[in-house]
Amino acid sequence: MAVSIVRLGSPRGKAEGLRIGTVRRPPRGVKKADYARRNIYDVWFPNLAPSEALLKEFMPVDDATWKKFSRRYLAEMKAPLPRRDIELLAALSHHANFAVGCYCENEARCHRTLLRNLLAAAGAKLAD
Repeated sequence: MAVSIVRLGSPRGKAEGLRIGTVRRPPRGVKKADYARRNIYDVWFPNLAPSEALLKEFMPVDDATWKKFSRRYLAEMKAPLPRRDIELLAALSHHANFAVGCYCENEARCHRTLLRNLLAAAGAKLAD
């Protein structure tokens, strides 16, 4: 049992389980009925996505904006509701296989990298 961190739309791993989309918005131009079939996500969970304001302010394309974005995102995740969501997913990772992800092509400049670290700090069992 473990949580995988994935790029939404990528092929699913063998034992990946439920795929959770931690994105602010659903994909454009795709019917809701096709999300799972197209490996986007099974469940939309925007609670752990960067806020709309943060996404509008920063497009982390260079080191300076990535640092600012990271600080702000991590601050957002310290709020009680996201913190509890992270703790819930961390606990579930010891009882079920599932994946969380985002659309970003470059994982090094994507909130899912930060989310991976937050889940690990909360005691999540991470897939290799």
